[in-house]
Amino acid sequence: MTTSGPDNQPIPGSESASIAAPVNLLPNWEFVTRRPAHFIAFGGGAGLSRAAPGTMGTIAAFPLFGLMSQYLGPIGLLLCIGLFFLIGIWACSVTGKALGSHDHGGMVWDEIVAFLLVLLFTPNNLIWQAFAFLLFRLFDIFKPQPIRYYDRKLKGGFGVMFDDLLAAAFTLLCLAAWKAFSPF
Repeated sequence: MTTSGPDNQPIPGSESASIAAPVNLLPNWEFVTRRPAHFIAFGGGAGLSRAAPGTMGTIAAFPLFGLMSQYLGPIGLLLCIGLFFLIGIWACSVTGKALGSHDHGGMVWDEIVAFLLVLLFTPNNLIWQAFAFLLFRLFDIFKPQPIRYYDRKLKGGFGVMFDDLLAAAFTLLCLAAWKAFSPF
């Protein structure tokens, strides 16, 4: 098995990389498919996008939600999202350690799970879902307080997952206010 890439740098997740993993590695498909935790944390590969991996992860939630909602009712979806959150704590912790970065930008499972929660409570039409997408991305990118506080204070897999859960909560609060006060 090859443990170094074309630039003679250790491949993330290889034994030589686990000795002293440099920060800000650019993982590849081989890294993502090497361990189930990496595959999950990178959203099945959505996190490999060089441009806006968090946005790609959020977009990946749409087809996943569509598939899940074909087979599960609201309670089943909520339970499944809760299970995905717990799995994400593990997957992001393992993958963050392998990458030497507790919240690597390519780890997008947190966006996927949090946006699944948003979609569960968002009306099923294009305008509502587009607005939800925009709000969620804004909260996730700019991290207003207290999201920023928890993003900085909480480390490991739980920290990675929790700040996006807060971004989802802020998104849902804005959507509820829009529904309550708008004529639409």
